[in-house]
Amino acid sequence: MPDKTYDVLVVGSVNADLVVRVDRRPAAGETVLGSDLATYPGGKGANQAVAAARLGGRVAFLGRAGTDGQGVFLRDALREDGVDIAHLLTTPGPSGVALITVDPDGDNSIIVSPGANGRITEDDVTAARPLIADASVVSLQLEIPLEAVLAAALAADDAGARVVVNLSPPTEVPDELLALCDPLVVNEHEAAFLGASDPAGLLARGPRSVVITKGAEGAVVADDSGVTEVPSPRVEAVDTTGAGDAFTGALAWRLAQGDDLAEAARFAARVGAAAVRVAGAQSSFPRLGDLEDM
Repeated sequence: MPDKTYDVLVVGSVNADLVVRVDRRPAAGETVLGSDLATYPGGKGANQAVAAARLGGRVAFLGRAGTDGQGVFLRDALREDGVDIAHLLTTPGPSGVALITVDPDGDNSIIVSPGANGRITEDDVTAARPLIADASVVSLQLEIPLEAVLAAALAADDAGARVVVNLSPPTEVPDELLALCDPLVVNEHEAAFLGASDPAGLLARGPRSVVITKGAEGAVVADDSGVTEVPSPRVEAVDTTGAGDAFTGALAWRLAQGDDLAEAARFAARVGAAAVRVAGAQSSFPRLGDLEDM
C-alpha cells in the first residue's frame, strides 16, 4: 500500500455522552435516583478516531457537529487528542448526544439523539474524496446515514483503502456494503441481528473478513486464512462504555500498520480491556504505555 498521510480516516459520529451511574436501571414507568451527571466526549466515530490517535496513529475525521456548546466541546476534545478535524463540518442546530446509564457492574444502556450526525450526506463524502484517497484504512459505523456510509466505503475501495465497518447500531445494510467490509466488526448481538452466530455464517453474507467481539471473552476473527480465537486480558470492569470503539479504533490502526487480522485483533483486545478499567468512553482510552501491564 503506498504511503498515505493518514493511517486511519474515520467517517462517523461525534456525540456528547451524558452519563449517570445508577444502582439499577429503571423498569418501564419507574424512577430511580442516580449520580451527578457527567459529560464526556463520545460518539462511535469520534471514539474510534481518538482510540487510534492515542496509540500513535495519524488520524483524520469526517463528520458533522452542531453550533451549540456541545459542538465546541467535541471539536476541542478531538483536536486535543491529535485528530485532524479539518473535515469536521458544522451544521446549524444541536450536536449529537448520547444518554447513558451505567450500573454497578459497569454495564450500560444508551439512547442516541443523532443531531448533526444525521445530516451527513453523500455530497460531504464526495467533497472529501481527496482525504479518503490519502488514508490507508477508512473506518465506518452506523450512527450516520447509511447512504453516506455506503458512499464512503465505495470511495475508499476505489482509492485502494481498506474498509472497516462496525455494524453498530445494527441495521439492515445492502449486500453492496457488506462486500466491501474487510473486516466487518460486530458483537454477538449484532451478529445475531445478521442471522449468524459464527464467523462462517457471517462470511456467507459477503464480507471479505469478519471480527466478532465477545466482551471479556475476547474476539473471533475469520478471513481467507481461517478462524482464530483471540482471548482478552482479565481485568476488573468499571465502565464498558466505548470499549468496543476502543477495540475497533485499535484494530483499524494496526491494520494500517500492516498487521494481519488476527495480530491486529490481539492488540485491539488489550486496548479494549484497558478501556473498561476507567470510567467514560474517550477518557478511558489507553496510550501505548498504558498497555505494558496488560
